[in-house]
Amino acid sequence: MNTVDTIAAVATAPGGAIGIVRISGEHALSAAQAVWHGRKSLCRENARMMLYGLIGTPGEPALAVYMPNPHSYTGEDVVELHCHGGAVTVRRTLEAVLRQKNIRSAEPGEFTMRAFINGKLDLAQAEAVGDIITATGDATLNLALRQLAGTLSNTVNDIREQLLLLASDCESRLDFPDEELEFDDSSLLVERLDSACTALRKLINSAHAGAILRQGVRVALAGKPNAGKSSLLNALLGIDRAIVSSIPGTTRDTLEERAVLRNIPVEITDTAGLRDADDEIEALGIQRAKDAMKQSQIVFYLLDASSDDLDSELKEFASNRQWNNQQLIAVWNKIDLAKERILPEIADVPCVKISARTGENLETLLDLFEKLVWQDDGNGSDTPEAVNARHLSLLQAAENALKPVAAEILAGNWELASANLRSALLESGRIVGETIEPDLLDEIFSRFCIGK
Repeated sequence: MNTVDTIAAVATAPGGAIGIVRISGEHALSAAQAVWHGRKSLCRENARMMLYGLIGTPGEPALAVYMPNPHSYTGEDVVELHCHGGAVTVRRTLEAVLRQKNIRSAEPGEFTMRAFINGKLDLAQAEAVGDIITATGDATLNLALRQLAGTLSNTVNDIREQLLLLASDCESRLDFPDEELEFDDSSLLVERLDSACTALRKLINSAHAGAILRQGVRVALAGKPNAGKSSLLNALLGIDRAIVSSIPGTTRDTLEERAVLRNIPVEITDTAGLRDADDEIEALGIQRAKDAMKQSQIVFYLLDASSDDLDSELKEFASNRQWNNQQLIAVWNKIDLAKERILPEIADVPCVKISARTGENLETLLDLFEKLVWQDDGNGSDTPEAVNARHLSLLQAAENALKPVAAEILAGNWELASANLRSALLESGRIVGETIEPDLLDEIFSRFCIGK
Protein backbone atom coordinates (compact mmCIF):
# COMPACT_ATOMS: atom_id res chain seq x y z
CA MET A 1 0.00 0.00 0.00
CA ASN A 2 1.09 3.57 -0.74
CA THR A 3 1.11 5.36 2.62
CA VAL A 4 2.03 8.78 1.22
CA ASP A 5 -1.21 9.62 -0.59
CA THR A 6 -4.14 11.26 1.12
CA ILE A 7 -7.01 8.77 1.25
CA ALA A 8 -10.77 8.97 1.70
CA ALA A 9 -13.57 6.47 2.20
CA VAL A 10 -16.98 5.97 3.76
CA ALA A 11 -16.38 4.85 7.34
CA THR A 12 -19.92 3.74 8.20
CA ALA A 13 -22.09 0.85 7.08
CA PRO A 14 -24.89 1.61 4.60
CA GLY A 15 -28.42 2.16 5.85
CA GLY A 16 -27.67 4.14 9.00
CA ALA A 17 -29.06 7.52 10.01
CA ILE A 18 -25.63 9.15 9.63
CA GLY A 19 -22.90 8.51 7.08
CA ILE A 20 -19.28 9.42 7.80
CA VAL A 21 -16.68 10.15 5.13
CA ARG A 22 -13.17 9.93 6.57
CA ILE A 23 -10.13 11.64 5.01
CA SER A 24 -6.56 11.02 6.18
CA GLY A 25 -3.24 12.39 5.02
CA GLU A 26 -1.32 15.56 4.24
CA HIS A 27 -4.10 17.06 2.07
CA ALA A 28 -7.04 16.04 4.27
CA LEU A 29 -7.73 19.53 5.57
CA SER A 30 -7.50 21.30 2.19
CA ALA A 31 -9.76 18.69 0.55
CA ALA A 32 -12.38 19.08 3.28
CA GLN A 33 -12.18 22.87 3.12
CA ALA A 34 -12.90 22.69 -0.62
CA VAL A 35 -16.16 20.74 -0.22
CA TRP A 36 -17.49 21.86 3.20
CA HIS A 37 -18.32 25.41 4.31
CA GLY A 38 -19.60 26.67 7.65
CA ARG A 39 -19.70 29.80 9.77
CA LYS A 40 -16.63 28.55 11.58
CA SER A 41 -13.83 27.35 9.36
CA LEU A 42 -12.06 24.03 9.52
CA CYS A 43 -8.61 24.90 10.84
CA ARG A 44 -6.17 24.08 13.61
CA GLU A 45 -7.74 26.72 15.88
CA ASN A 46 -11.04 24.82 15.68
CA ALA A 47 -9.49 21.37 15.92
CA ARG A 48 -11.61 18.62 17.51
CA MET A 49 -14.71 20.83 17.41
CA MET A 50 -17.81 19.43 15.69
CA LEU A 51 -18.78 22.22 13.27
CA TYR A 52 -22.05 22.66 11.36
CA GLY A 53 -22.02 23.56 7.67
CA LEU A 54 -23.02 22.58 4.14
CA ILE A 55 -21.57 20.41 1.41
CA GLY A 56 -22.00 21.20 -2.28
CA THR A 57 -24.89 22.89 -4.10
CA PRO A 58 -27.72 23.40 -3.23
CA GLY A 59 -26.10 22.53 0.07
CA GLU A 60 -26.43 19.36 2.13
CA PRO A 61 -26.23 19.82 5.92
CA ALA A 62 -23.17 18.15 7.38
CA LEU A 63 -20.98 18.24 10.46
CA ALA A 64 -17.21 18.36 10.14
CA VAL A 65 -14.39 17.71 12.60
CA TYR A 66 -10.66 18.17 12.03
CA MET A 67 -8.14 16.11 14.03
CA PRO A 68 -4.58 17.26 13.36
CA ASN A 69 -1.61 14.92 13.45
CA PRO A 70 -0.28 13.20 15.44
CA HIS A 71 -3.33 13.04 17.73
CA SER A 72 -5.69 11.19 15.42
CA TYR A 73 -6.61 7.57 14.71
CA THR A 74 -4.09 7.26 11.88
CA GLY A 75 -1.48 9.61 13.31
CA GLU A 76 -2.00 11.85 10.26
CA ASP A 77 -4.25 14.84 9.64
CA VAL A 78 -7.79 13.45 9.66
CA VAL A 79 -11.09 15.09 8.76
CA GLU A 80 -14.47 13.44 9.15
CA LEU A 81 -17.60 14.71 7.39
CA HIS A 82 -20.83 13.55 9.05
CA CYS A 83 -23.74 13.79 6.65
CA HIS A 84 -27.26 12.37 6.48
CA GLY A 85 -27.34 8.63 5.96
CA GLY A 86 -28.55 7.11 2.73
CA ALA A 87 -26.69 5.93 -0.34
CA VAL A 88 -27.03 9.12 -2.42
CA THR A 89 -25.95 11.66 0.20
CA VAL A 90 -22.91 9.68 1.31
CA ARG A 91 -21.91 8.86 -2.27
CA ARG A 92 -22.12 12.51 -3.34
CA THR A 93 -20.03 13.60 -0.35
CA LEU A 94 -17.32 11.03 -1.06
CA GLU A 95 -17.28 11.87 -4.79
CA ALA A 96 -16.87 15.56 -3.97
CA VAL A 97 -13.86 14.75 -1.79
CA LEU A 98 -12.27 12.42 -4.37
CA ARG A 99 -12.53 15.13 -7.05
CA GLN A 100 -10.03 17.21 -5.10
CA LYS A 101 -6.35 17.18 -6.00
CA ASN A 102 -4.09 14.50 -4.46
CA ILE A 103 -6.95 12.44 -2.98
CA ARG A 104 -7.64 8.77 -3.74
CA SER A 105 -9.96 6.06 -2.43
CA ALA A 106 -8.71 4.14 0.57
CA GLU A 107 -7.99 0.44 0.25
CA PRO A 108 -9.45 -2.09 2.73
CA GLY A 109 -7.99 -1.55 6.19
CA GLU A 110 -5.74 1.29 5.06
CA PHE A 111 -6.71 3.70 7.85
CA THR A 112 -5.84 1.10 10.48
CA MET A 113 -2.65 0.11 8.66
CA ARG A 114 -1.54 3.75 8.77
CA ALA A 115 -2.32 3.78 12.49
CA PHE A 116 0.06 0.81 12.85
CA ILE A 117 2.79 2.31 10.66
CA ASN A 118 2.60 5.61 12.55
CA GLY A 119 2.87 3.91 15.93
CA LYS A 120 -0.68 4.54 17.12
CA LEU A 121 -1.33 0.80 17.40
CA ASP A 122 0.90 -2.25 17.41
CA LEU A 123 0.04 -5.15 15.13
CA ALA A 124 -1.87 -7.16 17.75
CA GLN A 125 -3.98 -4.09 18.54
CA ALA A 126 -4.59 -3.47 14.84
CA GLU A 127 -5.85 -7.04 14.47
CA ALA A 128 -8.19 -6.38 17.39
CA VAL A 129 -9.86 -3.62 15.36
CA GLY A 130 -10.83 -6.25 12.80
CA ASP A 131 -12.07 -8.54 15.57
CA ILE A 132 -14.26 -5.74 16.93
CA ILE A 133 -15.90 -5.35 13.53
CA THR A 134 -16.59 -9.09 13.18
CA ALA A 135 -17.53 -9.75 16.84
CA THR A 136 -20.59 -11.99 17.12
CA GLY A 137 -21.29 -11.69 20.83
CA ASP A 138 -20.36 -9.97 24.08
CA ALA A 139 -17.50 -12.36 24.91
CA THR A 140 -15.96 -11.99 21.45
CA LEU A 141 -16.27 -8.21 21.63
CA ASN A 142 -14.82 -8.05 25.15
CA LEU A 143 -11.85 -10.14 24.03
CA ALA A 144 -11.23 -7.79 21.10
CA LEU A 145 -11.52 -4.73 23.34
CA ARG A 146 -9.00 -6.18 25.80
CA GLN A 147 -6.60 -6.86 22.96
CA LEU A 148 -7.12 -3.33 21.58
CA ALA A 149 -6.37 -1.95 25.05
CA GLY A 150 -3.03 -3.79 24.95
CA THR A 151 -3.60 -6.76 27.25
CA LEU A 152 -2.00 -9.25 24.87
CA SER A 153 0.67 -6.82 23.70
CA ASN A 154 1.72 -6.03 27.27
CA THR A 155 2.04 -9.72 28.12
CA VAL A 156 4.11 -10.42 25.01
CA ASN A 157 6.32 -7.40 25.66
CA ASP A 158 6.86 -8.49 29.27
CA ILE A 159 8.04 -11.90 28.05
CA ARG A 160 10.28 -10.30 25.43
CA GLU A 161 11.83 -8.03 28.05
CA GLN A 162 12.78 -11.07 30.14
CA LEU A 163 14.26 -12.79 27.10
CA LEU A 164 16.15 -9.66 26.07
CA LEU A 165 17.77 -9.39 29.52
CA LEU A 166 18.78 -13.04 29.33
CA ALA A 167 20.21 -12.61 25.84
CA SER A 168 22.15 -9.52 26.96
CA ASP A 169 23.58 -11.45 29.91
CA CYS A 170 24.72 -14.31 27.68
CA GLU A 171 26.27 -11.93 25.15
CA SER A 172 28.10 -10.03 27.90
CA ARG A 173 29.84 -13.24 28.93
CA LEU A 174 30.95 -13.68 25.30
CA ASP A 175 32.20 -10.10 25.00
CA PHE A 176 34.15 -10.09 28.25
CA PRO A 177 35.34 -13.69 28.79
CA ASP A 178 38.55 -12.74 30.57
CA GLU A 179 37.24 -9.85 32.62
CA GLU A 180 36.70 -10.37 36.33
CA LEU A 181 33.07 -9.33 36.24
CA GLU A 182 30.42 -10.57 38.65
CA PHE A 183 27.76 -12.39 36.63
CA ASP A 184 24.64 -13.98 38.06
CA ASP A 185 24.83 -17.70 38.73
CA SER A 186 23.66 -19.87 35.82
CA SER A 187 20.91 -21.41 37.94
CA LEU A 188 19.42 -17.95 38.45
CA LEU A 189 19.36 -17.41 34.67
CA VAL A 190 17.55 -20.72 34.25
CA GLU A 191 14.93 -19.62 36.81
CA ARG A 192 14.32 -16.45 34.81
CA LEU A 193 14.09 -18.49 31.64
CA ASP A 194 11.55 -20.83 33.25
CA SER A 195 9.44 -17.83 34.27
CA ALA A 196 9.39 -16.55 30.68
CA CYS A 197 8.60 -20.02 29.32
CA THR A 198 5.71 -20.42 31.77
CA ALA A 199 4.19 -17.14 30.62
CA LEU A 200 4.72 -18.20 26.99
CA ARG A 201 3.02 -21.55 27.58
CA LYS A 202 0.04 -19.79 29.21
CA LEU A 203 -0.45 -17.74 26.05
CA ILE A 204 -0.18 -20.87 23.89
CA ASN A 205 -2.82 -22.59 26.02
CA SER A 206 -5.19 -19.67 25.49
CA ALA A 207 -5.40 -20.46 21.76
CA HIS A 208 -8.24 -22.93 22.36
CA ALA A 209 -10.43 -20.18 23.84
CA GLY A 210 -9.33 -17.79 21.11
CA ALA A 211 -10.39 -20.16 18.34
CA ILE A 212 -13.80 -20.74 19.95
CA LEU A 213 -14.54 -17.07 20.54
CA ARG A 214 -13.38 -15.95 17.09
CA GLN A 215 -14.53 -18.87 14.92
CA GLY A 216 -17.42 -20.24 16.95
CA VAL A 217 -18.59 -23.83 17.40
CA ARG A 218 -20.51 -25.91 14.86
CA VAL A 219 -23.43 -27.77 16.44
CA ALA A 220 -25.60 -30.32 14.63
CA LEU A 221 -29.06 -31.42 15.78
CA ALA A 222 -29.52 -35.06 14.77
CA GLY A 223 -31.90 -37.93 15.39
CA LYS A 224 -34.83 -39.86 13.97
CA PRO A 225 -37.74 -38.08 12.28
CA ASN A 226 -40.10 -36.35 14.72
CA ALA A 227 -37.56 -36.46 17.57
CA GLY A 228 -38.00 -32.71 18.06
CA LYS A 229 -34.88 -31.32 16.37
CA SER A 230 -36.68 -28.33 14.85
CA SER A 231 -38.42 -27.63 18.15
CA LEU A 232 -35.03 -27.59 19.88
CA LEU A 233 -33.61 -25.27 17.22
CA ASN A 234 -36.48 -22.84 17.82
CA ALA A 235 -36.01 -23.09 21.58
CA LEU A 236 -32.27 -22.37 21.32
CA LEU A 237 -32.83 -19.43 18.99
CA GLY A 238 -35.81 -18.07 20.91
CA ILE A 239 -37.80 -17.69 17.66
CA ASP A 240 -39.91 -19.97 15.45
CA ARG A 241 -37.27 -20.42 12.76
CA ALA A 242 -38.01 -23.99 11.69
CA ILE A 243 -41.36 -25.53 10.77
CA VAL A 244 -42.55 -27.85 13.51
CA SER A 245 -45.04 -30.60 12.75
CA SER A 246 -46.12 -33.93 14.19
CA ILE A 247 -45.68 -35.41 10.69
CA PRO A 248 -42.32 -37.23 10.56
CA GLY A 249 -39.88 -35.99 7.92
CA THR A 250 -40.92 -32.32 7.90
CA THR A 251 -37.27 -31.23 7.66
CA ARG A 252 -35.86 -32.59 4.40
CA ASP A 253 -32.75 -30.44 4.12
CA THR A 254 -30.26 -28.86 6.49
CA LEU A 255 -31.17 -25.52 8.04
CA GLU A 256 -28.32 -23.41 9.42
CA GLU A 257 -28.59 -20.54 11.87
CA ARG A 258 -26.07 -18.50 13.86
CA ALA A 259 -26.59 -17.73 17.52
CA VAL A 260 -24.75 -17.08 20.77
CA LEU A 261 -25.20 -19.67 23.53
CA ARG A 262 -23.60 -18.99 26.90
CA ASN A 263 -21.41 -16.31 25.30
CA ILE A 264 -20.19 -18.85 22.73
CA PRO A 265 -20.78 -18.09 19.03
CA VAL A 266 -22.40 -21.13 17.40
CA GLU A 267 -23.61 -22.24 14.01
CA ILE A 268 -26.53 -24.62 14.58
CA THR A 269 -27.56 -27.03 11.85
CA ASP A 270 -31.02 -28.60 11.99
CA THR A 271 -30.91 -31.81 9.96
CA ALA A 272 -33.31 -34.20 8.29
CA GLY A 273 -34.47 -37.17 10.36
CA LEU A 274 -32.23 -40.23 10.12
CA ARG A 275 -34.02 -43.29 8.71
CA ASP A 276 -34.07 -45.55 5.66
CA ALA A 277 -35.74 -43.54 2.91
CA ASP A 278 -37.09 -44.63 -0.47
CA ASP A 279 -37.83 -41.05 -1.49
CA GLU A 280 -34.87 -39.66 -3.47
CA ILE A 281 -35.21 -36.12 -2.11
CA GLU A 282 -35.45 -37.31 1.50
CA ALA A 283 -32.44 -39.58 0.94
CA LEU A 284 -30.41 -36.58 -0.21
CA GLY A 285 -31.49 -34.68 2.90
CA ILE A 286 -30.42 -37.58 5.12
CA GLN A 287 -27.01 -37.70 3.44
CA ARG A 288 -26.62 -33.97 4.05
CA ALA A 289 -27.59 -34.57 7.67
CA LYS A 290 -24.81 -37.14 8.05
CA ASP A 291 -22.33 -34.78 6.38
CA ALA A 292 -23.36 -31.98 8.75
CA MET A 293 -22.81 -34.28 11.72
CA LYS A 294 -19.30 -35.14 10.51
CA GLN A 295 -18.44 -31.47 10.01
CA SER A 296 -19.72 -30.39 13.42
CA GLN A 297 -17.74 -30.17 16.61
CA ILE A 298 -20.67 -31.03 18.87
CA VAL A 299 -23.74 -33.15 18.04
CA PHE A 300 -26.98 -33.02 19.99
CA TYR A 301 -28.51 -36.42 19.20
CA LEU A 302 -32.21 -36.33 20.05
CA LEU A 303 -34.13 -39.40 21.20
CA ASP A 304 -37.91 -39.47 21.65
CA ALA A 305 -38.72 -40.05 25.32
CA SER A 306 -42.41 -40.57 24.42
CA SER A 307 -41.72 -43.31 21.87
CA ASP A 308 -43.54 -46.64 22.24
CA ASP A 309 -40.25 -48.41 21.51
CA LEU A 310 -37.30 -47.02 23.47
CA ASP A 311 -35.14 -49.94 22.33
CA SER A 312 -35.62 -48.81 18.75
CA GLU A 313 -34.52 -45.30 19.72
CA LEU A 314 -31.35 -46.68 21.28
CA LYS A 315 -30.71 -49.00 18.34
CA GLU A 316 -31.02 -46.13 15.87
CA PHE A 317 -28.70 -44.04 18.02
CA ALA A 318 -26.08 -46.81 18.08
CA SER A 319 -26.25 -47.30 14.31
CA ASN A 320 -25.54 -43.62 13.68
CA ARG A 321 -22.82 -43.28 16.28
CA GLN A 322 -19.95 -43.02 13.84
CA TRP A 323 -18.10 -39.98 15.04
CA ASN A 324 -14.61 -38.71 14.41
CA ASN A 325 -13.60 -35.99 16.86
CA GLN A 326 -17.11 -34.73 17.56
CA GLN A 327 -18.37 -34.32 21.08
CA LEU A 328 -21.72 -36.07 21.49
CA ILE A 329 -24.62 -35.30 23.81
CA ALA A 330 -27.56 -37.69 23.95
CA VAL A 331 -30.76 -35.68 24.45
CA TRP A 332 -33.93 -37.42 25.57
CA ASN A 333 -36.61 -35.02 24.33
CA LYS A 334 -40.38 -34.77 25.01
CA ILE A 335 -40.15 -35.62 28.71
CA ASP A 336 -43.32 -33.54 29.13
CA LEU A 337 -45.11 -36.43 27.36
CA ALA A 338 -43.42 -39.11 29.46
CA LYS A 339 -43.51 -37.80 33.00
CA GLU A 340 -43.47 -41.15 34.82
CA ARG A 341 -41.06 -42.89 32.49
CA ILE A 342 -37.62 -44.06 33.58
CA LEU A 343 -35.35 -43.34 30.64
CA PRO A 344 -32.16 -45.35 30.14
CA GLU A 345 -28.76 -43.76 30.46
CA ILE A 346 -26.30 -44.28 27.61
CA ALA A 347 -22.83 -45.56 28.42
CA ASP A 348 -19.87 -43.27 27.74
CA VAL A 349 -22.08 -40.45 26.45
CA PRO A 350 -23.26 -37.44 28.48
CA CYS A 351 -27.06 -37.58 28.61
CA VAL A 352 -29.71 -34.99 29.43
CA LYS A 353 -33.51 -35.14 29.55
CA ILE A 354 -35.40 -32.10 28.22
CA SER A 355 -38.61 -30.82 26.72
CA ALA A 356 -37.89 -28.54 23.78
CA ARG A 357 -41.59 -27.57 23.73
CA THR A 358 -41.79 -26.39 27.35
CA GLY A 359 -38.11 -25.49 27.85
CA GLU A 360 -37.74 -27.88 30.78
CA ASN A 361 -34.07 -28.66 31.54
CA LEU A 362 -32.90 -26.59 28.56
CA GLU A 363 -30.45 -24.82 30.87
CA THR A 364 -29.09 -28.21 31.93
CA LEU A 365 -28.38 -28.98 28.27
CA LEU A 366 -26.62 -25.65 27.86
CA ASP A 367 -24.57 -26.29 31.03
CA LEU A 368 -23.37 -29.54 29.50
CA PHE A 369 -22.70 -27.87 26.15
CA GLU A 370 -20.64 -25.14 27.81
CA LYS A 371 -18.61 -27.71 29.76
CA LEU A 372 -17.80 -29.68 26.60
CA VAL A 373 -16.77 -26.55 24.70
CA TRP A 374 -14.33 -25.27 27.30
CA GLN A 375 -13.14 -28.75 28.32
CA ASP A 376 -10.62 -28.17 31.13
CA ASP A 377 -10.19 -24.47 30.44
CA GLY A 378 -12.93 -23.30 32.79
CA ASN A 379 -14.91 -20.40 31.37
CA GLY A 380 -12.79 -19.45 28.39
CA SER A 381 -14.88 -16.34 27.73
CA ASP A 382 -13.10 -14.77 30.72
CA THR A 383 -9.61 -15.46 29.33
CA PRO A 384 -7.68 -12.15 29.47
CA GLU A 385 -5.59 -13.08 26.42
CA ALA A 386 -6.86 -15.54 23.84
CA VAL A 387 -4.42 -15.66 20.96
CA ASN A 388 -5.38 -16.20 17.34
CA ALA A 389 -3.89 -18.67 14.85
CA ARG A 390 -1.14 -16.28 13.72
CA HIS A 391 -0.10 -15.56 17.29
CA LEU A 392 -0.14 -19.27 18.15
CA SER A 393 2.22 -20.19 15.32
CA LEU A 394 4.71 -17.52 16.38
CA LEU A 395 4.48 -18.41 20.08
CA GLN A 396 5.12 -22.08 19.30
CA ALA A 397 8.14 -21.13 17.19
CA ALA A 398 9.46 -19.03 20.07
CA GLU A 399 8.88 -21.88 22.52
CA ASN A 400 10.74 -24.32 20.28
CA ALA A 401 13.68 -21.92 20.07
CA LEU A 402 13.83 -21.75 23.87
CA LYS A 403 13.74 -25.51 24.53
CA PRO A 404 17.55 -26.06 24.44
CA VAL A 405 18.47 -22.77 26.14
CA ALA A 406 18.46 -24.02 29.75
CA ALA A 407 20.91 -26.83 28.95
CA GLU A 408 23.12 -24.44 26.97
CA ILE A 409 23.24 -21.96 29.87
CA LEU A 410 24.15 -24.65 32.39
CA ALA A 411 26.85 -25.95 30.02
CA GLY A 412 28.23 -22.45 29.48
CA ASN A 413 27.42 -22.48 25.76
CA TRP A 414 26.70 -18.76 25.77
CA GLU A 415 26.83 -18.28 22.01
CA LEU A 416 24.23 -20.99 21.35
CA ALA A 417 22.06 -19.78 24.22
CA SER A 418 22.18 -16.23 22.90
CA ALA A 419 21.35 -17.32 19.33
CA ASN A 420 18.27 -19.24 20.47
CA LEU A 421 17.12 -16.41 22.71
CA ARG A 422 17.44 -13.98 19.78
CA SER A 423 15.42 -16.36 17.61
CA ALA A 424 12.65 -16.45 20.23
CA LEU A 425 12.73 -12.65 20.42
CA LEU A 426 12.38 -12.42 16.65
CA GLU A 427 9.35 -14.76 16.54
CA SER A 428 7.54 -13.19 19.50
CA GLY A 429 8.26 -9.71 18.13
CA ARG A 430 6.28 -10.53 15.02
CA ILE A 431 3.12 -10.72 17.17
CA VAL A 432 3.23 -7.01 17.95
CA GLY A 433 4.88 -6.03 14.68
CA GLU A 434 8.44 -5.42 15.87
CA THR A 435 9.46 -7.30 12.74
CA ILE A 436 6.98 -7.69 9.90
CA GLU A 437 6.93 -8.54 6.21
CA PRO A 438 4.98 -6.25 3.83
CA ASP A 439 3.10 -9.22 2.35
CA LEU A 440 1.81 -10.15 5.80
CA LEU A 441 0.64 -6.59 6.40
CA ASP A 442 -1.30 -6.66 3.15
CA GLU A 443 -2.81 -10.04 4.05
CA ILE A 444 -3.94 -8.89 7.52
CA PHE A 445 -5.41 -5.53 6.53
CA SER A 446 -7.05 -6.78 3.34
CA ARG A 447 -9.60 -8.55 5.59
CA PHE A 448 -10.82 -5.21 6.88
CA CYS A 449 -13.66 -3.27 5.29
CA ILE A 450 -12.92 -0.14 3.27
CA GLY A 451 -13.09 2.87 5.57
CA LYS A 452 -11.59 1.17 8.65
